[in-house]
Amino acid sequence: MISEAQFKIDAVINIAGKMAVAARTAPKGKGRDNLEIKIATDSDLLIIADKMEEIGKANEQANFLRDANNIRNSEAVVLIGTKIQALNLKVCGLCGMENCENKNKHPQIPCAFNTNDLGVAIGSAVSIAMDNRIDNRIMYTVGMAVRELRIFSEETRIIIGIALSVSGKNIFFDRKQ
Repeated sequence: MISEAQFKIDAVINIAGKMAVAARTAPKGKGRDNLEIKIATDSDLLIIADKMEEIGKANEQANFLRDANNIRNSEAVVLIGTKIQALNLKVCGLCGMENCENKNKHPQIPCAFNTNDLGVAIGSAVSIAMDNRIDNRIMYTVGMAVRELRIFSEETRIIIGIALSVSGKNIFFDRKQ
């Protein structure tokens, strides 16, 4: 017999891998892939949750504490981040700068295509979770902790976490602030 505890973890990890593949293959501006993708499980979830709690307490942000609790009760978190790199277009200005040449003088300003590509990748990933009935929640708070923990490369500056859970009641639904 395979216990529910075991097949639940196996199923979530399997779907997390499919989510990562969906994010990787999602369309990207000029076909340039600036994404970095990882899956956190087990003790990594506790490390991330502890950092989220630390950030929440230091900044008096209850949402970090609430989300940290969700991470502690999740089976996995899919982490998707993007590097901030202009596509070097001659005509654009979507980032607020006149062109990519001017944007490159301000390396902390994200290229609009980077953030758009991240959003499309996240949408592709969560559609896989939804199709497989895995409860999920998109969390910027996870990304803040992951960035501070330096889990991704230094160039990856915008990071989002997608927490995954399987239970009789969606743990992400009736959350208290």
